[in-house]
Amino acid sequence: MDDLVNSAERLGASLQLPALVLIEPLTLTRTCILNILRRELLGFDIIDIATTDDLNCTSGRDIRLFALGIGDKAVADSSVEDDIALLMDNRSGASVALLSNRDDEATALAAMNRGVRGFFSSSLPVEVVVAGLRLVLAGGVYRPLPILRLAGTGVVEQSCSRGSPPGGLIESAERGAAERGATDFTPREQQVLAELELGLPNKVIAARLNLSENTIKMHVQHIMRKCAARNRTQAVLRWSGRRSGHDPDTDTSTSLPS
Repeated sequence: MDDLVNSAERLGASLQLPALVLIEPLTLTRTCILNILRRELLGFDIIDIATTDDLNCTSGRDIRLFALGIGDKAVADSSVEDDIALLMDNRSGASVALLSNRDDEATALAAMNRGVRGFFSSSLPVEVVVAGLRLVLAGGVYRPLPILRLAGTGVVEQSCSRGSPPGGLIESAERGAAERGATDFTPREQQVLAELELGLPNKVIAARLNLSENTIKMHVQHIMRKCAARNRTQAVLRWSGRRSGHDPDTDTSTSLPS
């Protein structure tokens, strides 16, 4: 009896969590991804189904993201387009991401043009995929950068505003940090500065860098102190001026989001 009660309690707790739905027809692939996501995304219930025909089992759940595996298929394949359209119609505010065996720019662009907010190729490392999924769950857009890759980790272009068009992709913090020449900031502070320069709020920066929001706040405070800045905008302006050889004293009445 105690086992039945405990099972019911676990089921009830699971039903209250926001959910990510993994749609993948290959059982072995789906099981491997499922185990990784359940370990890495502890605040979400991960529901796995083989095809979109099984979507009825997600009825009534708070779905935040559909991750659709398309294998070697092109985005323009009629079955893929039908699945994307079905998820868009049934998502109730949930985002859609594609898991693909293709990593060419044309496939990624076709996905983004159809409103997909995350494109993940099977060539990406697991940690990059998990970080990208966290970004999409936080309201951002993830896709691999088509030209530059750093240390084989799949450097990304990302657009983090849910209201911005998927095609409006911006350069990643990893690339920006690698190009910065400032010697008085730690590597992590340079990454945070690169994100601040894009005007991103702490919550999104935390998701992009896989850090807690409190850690980001601490880095921002250190950056502002080192720049002798009154706010985030002034810190970014002074950092940009330092990189270009001058330190502008510019009106910073409009501040970046925190």
